[in-house]
Amino acid sequence: MRTSADRAVITEMTEYQERLRRMALSDERFVKSVLGMGQDTIETSHLDAKTHALVRLAALLAVGAAQSSYNDAAEHALASGASLDEIVGLLIAIAPSVGLGRVVSAAPDLGLALGYDVEAALEAT
Repeated sequence: MRTSADRAVITEMTEYQERLRRMALSDERFVKSVLGMGQDTIETSHLDAKTHALVRLAALLAVGAAQSSYNDAAEHALASGASLDEIVGLLIAIAPSVGLGRVVSAAPDLGLALGYDVEAALEAT
């Protein structure tokens, strides 16, 4: 029979696992509410929505963020009016600052966020 202490440990483990899962999925509501990381800084930045979305995506590409972060940021950029060419152009723009290795590593991940599997396309050729 489980004691109340055992149940508390199981509950705590479940909660921390859920928090990790939600962070890994870049759950906006969770990030805003629990981590206090307000996602809407457009007004404060004095940038238009498209530029803001592109800058945020460029920052994620530069630091090698998780695929789920790329997916979310690319979706926001497209919804803000950015074209596919502008989004891919970010890799060219950040290359001098982050280096060729980072850009080469980010390209397939960005492709997936845009619905294009670069690695599969390379294998097919």
